[in-house]
Amino acid sequence: MKSTTPKVLHAICGRSLVGHVVAASRELDPEHLVVVVGHAREQVREHLAEVDPAVRTAVQHEQNGTGHAVRTALEELRGSGAALDGTVVVVCGDTPLLTGETLKNLSDTHGADGNAVTVLTAEVPDSTGYGRIVRDEVSGAVTAIVEHKDATEAQRAIREINSGVFAFDARLLVDALGKVRTDNSQGEEYLTDVLGILREAGHRVGAAVAADHREILGINNRVQLAEARRLLNARLLERAMLAGVTVVDPATTWVDVTVSFEQDATVLPGTQLLGATHVGAGAEVGPQSRLTDTRVGADASVSFTVADGAEVGPGASVGPYAYLRPGTVLSAKAKAGTFVEMKNSQIGEGTKVPHLSYVGDATIGEYTNIGAASVFVNYDGEAKHHTTVGSHCKTGSDNMFVAPVTIGDGAYTAAGSVITKDVPPGSLAVARGQQRNIEGWVARKRPGSAAAQAASSARQESGQGSDRKSEGER
Repeated sequence: MKSTTPKVLHAICGRSLVGHVVAASRELDPEHLVVVVGHAREQVREHLAEVDPAVRTAVQHEQNGTGHAVRTALEELRGSGAALDGTVVVVCGDTPLLTGETLKNLSDTHGADGNAVTVLTAEVPDSTGYGRIVRDEVSGAVTAIVEHKDATEAQRAIREINSGVFAFDARLLVDALGKVRTDNSQGEEYLTDVLGILREAGHRVGAAVAADHREILGINNRVQLAEARRLLNARLLERAMLAGVTVVDPATTWVDVTVSFEQDATVLPGTQLLGATHVGAGAEVGPQSRLTDTRVGADASVSFTVADGAEVGPGASVGPYAYLRPGTVLSAKAKAGTFVEMKNSQIGEGTKVPHLSYVGDATIGEYTNIGAASVFVNYDGEAKHHTTVGSHCKTGSDNMFVAPVTIGDGAYTAAGSVITKDVPPGSLAVARGQQRNIEGWVARKRPGSAAAQAASSARQESGQGSDRKSEGER
């Protein structure tokens, strides 16, 4: 990956590579789930503790092959007193497209066929470089897995390949791993050698074919990471659309696995829905919006918006060009309009903040209108302070609300006011200096300018003359 981040911690669609594999494995409801860690194990362990605290880890101090890795996991279980019986499913930590459904089919096939080992296979358009699955022509049992470099021309024509995912009889696996040799070019213990050992002992080796060969794709570089992201994203969007969601342009829409929708939601082009975002019935999100851990209520509209940890109520309107930061809650039919930023604020039902405003650390009641270019001044350089605006208030444009301050229900504030004191309910607050006009200033200070000529012409047209003196000159 050419990265300081361990490969399995690279993320697509809201989960790390290993996080996807763990989630798929959990769908089997396993008695034990063990992740073998080696390189950068502390980082991987810390991550696993966050995504699935019940996962056990086994340390492979030296990377001596896949067979050695499995043996390390079994020794971890044995050391904890676990009974090594039943079915052991082995998966790779870099296959994020693998589904729980496919793993369940593998496990069910393994049990139904009475196999000692069952390998997950896939039929691919191009099998170059993969290990080929060779089957008995009569029974269909797997007789060998032949690597590409060792395959005959006839075997290279086989399109069924080994995925590296297996189901084993636990007791037979433990015994066979003890017989795996390291006399190969890598000097490692190969898990695939177990298949030959079990077959030579007279046990049945079977296979289960994945419904979609793309599920077994492993990730070894960032090109493959991007391709897996595209495939998984397409799968998620297809699932949403089949459930009644309109996705206008799937090619420019990106979602995480943890995103949820209700029927008749619409997602417009250029939209990213991340984390635990939920889009309600009839809501429209986009275009060009990025929502993270945000809930959008039924019939709400969110356009050209960035939102993180926000809640948009039913029928509410956001954007275009709005920014909702964590802790923002818009109640039903509320509005955060053009170039509005909100943070840690509760906005009441039907209240509107239409344009060019910042609302931070505030509570605003119902059916209030906040005038354009208003700023809730919440930070004094050391601490944040709260502003409360009541219901049915009308605040003027270009207001500064210097927290902590309270505007009572039904109160008005005049345009251009800096509100530093509480405003009683039903009052009008005016907090601005008196206007003073200095006549003749342009003629004296900017003689000959375009402004002076325009002023002179305007005075002549109005009959005031161009040499009228100001009060101070009389």
